[in-house]
Amino acid sequence: MSNAPRGRRSGGSAARQALRAEASTEVRTFLTRTMAPFEVLSVEGLETIEHNADTILAEMGIDFRDYPSALTLLADAGADVDGERVRFPRGMCRQIIQSSAPATYTQHARNPVRNVQVGGDATVLVPAYGSPFVHDIDEGRRYATLEDFRNFVKLAYLSPGLHHSGGTIVEPVDVPVSKRHLDMVYSHLRYSDKPFMGSVTAAERAQDSVDLAGFVFGEEFVRQNTVMTSLINASSPMSWDATMLGAAETYARSNQATMISPFILAGAMAPVTVAGVAAQTLAEALAGMTFVQLVNPGAPMVFGSFASSMSMQTGAPTFGTPEPALVLYTVAALARRLGVPFRSGGNLCASKIPDAQAAAESMATFLPSLLAGVNFMLHSAGWLEGGLAMGYEKFIIDADQCNLAATFVNGVDLSENGQAMSAIGEVSPGGHFLGTAHTLANFETAFARSEVANNDSFEQWEEDGSLDAAQRANGIWKKMLDDYEAPPLDESADEAMLDFIARRKEVIPDEFG
Repeated sequence: MSNAPRGRRSGGSAARQALRAEASTEVRTFLTRTMAPFEVLSVEGLETIEHNADTILAEMGIDFRDYPSALTLLADAGADVDGERVRFPRGMCRQIIQSSAPATYTQHARNPVRNVQVGGDATVLVPAYGSPFVHDIDEGRRYATLEDFRNFVKLAYLSPGLHHSGGTIVEPVDVPVSKRHLDMVYSHLRYSDKPFMGSVTAAERAQDSVDLAGFVFGEEFVRQNTVMTSLINASSPMSWDATMLGAAETYARSNQATMISPFILAGAMAPVTVAGVAAQTLAEALAGMTFVQLVNPGAPMVFGSFASSMSMQTGAPTFGTPEPALVLYTVAALARRLGVPFRSGGNLCASKIPDAQAAAESMATFLPSLLAGVNFMLHSAGWLEGGLAMGYEKFIIDADQCNLAATFVNGVDLSENGQAMSAIGEVSPGGHFLGTAHTLANFETAFARSEVANNDSFEQWEEDGSLDAAQRANGIWKKMLDDYEAPPLDESADEAMLDFIARRKEVIPDEFG
């Protein structure tokens, strides 16, 4: 761990608590699904995949690389450790996880009105993550900067369909790799009051994230509550590396949530079949989640899955195809049987621009994620080019669909108003409903409304400039940023964060690789 100074100043707890208690204009802090998750496999089919995952764990094993303390922890718990290869007796992982892992948890935001539930019937929609490039229709594709990162934090804050600020929304390549985590976490805490994700690229950077959160939430609050949910990826196939294990341990010991998430390109990092990908995903995740629960029993965590198909002609990842959707439905059911929250992706595409391909592929991933009952939907807005680029216009189009999804997951209203029998009784055959009391009473709230789609006549659309969806979205994100006002933050907490960042940057060498 780093020996950098970590001293604190008071963040002004009374003022901080007053600011955190301020009312928010946000209506929905997460989606609450009313529909049962869609199932594609029988119980017998799921049991087969669970048996196969146990076979992988017991016979093939999982590597825990360059992290001796993990090997000791797992051996003491009953695993068979041979070098860095760990084999788990059948049922061991499931027993450990189910004995302590919470089925749901609350991730606290600095504005408590924006707290989210992770697990159960809740779905949290989260921006895309990790892109080194950004794209907009004015300048095209370019490397992302810290200004871009801050822009997307602000756009996520202003988007009612997104419930979370996300994590590494883009990689700000104008800041050294070794230091950029400080600027990113600060941006989430300064420019938004929604929940956020911490850094995972080193254990020290995870600790920096925890320390920064302490200035805003208060150290004791952070010790007692979950204020971050952070992404921990397996090194598929069938291994965990020291970087991810170190970050996972740091967060688990601090009571912060981790998403234990294999990242699989089927055909390269796993078999080409749905059942094969699902079994390997389950095995890798079980091993990682077991480690987290041994580090700190009861630490909140999420079973994650990210699986894409690939072009067998070029080796490039593909999105919006049927097989990953089937994996998603299957692994979501496995997570429910395990009793932990589930994470996957939504609005994924391989398109380079916000075009028809982007729309089709995004909806072919977004809807299965909703129907499968995903609890934490990473990559809900902005994803282009297989994740290599974050699109400004794509972000707005996706966030609009996220907002509309809130009505869809509410299901069918069977109240007296929903049944509308009074309206039907009021209208004679061949009449119309435009003037009924029921229509007038429900006029303002009857239908969800897109902020991006154009429903004018052709003539009106042409008179207004013949703009396509991307052009309309371009105007929307620019106006949003022009109108942006930062949520209130206690000045002493802000000063304490900036002082901490300055001191940390003094002792961290610049590294761009």
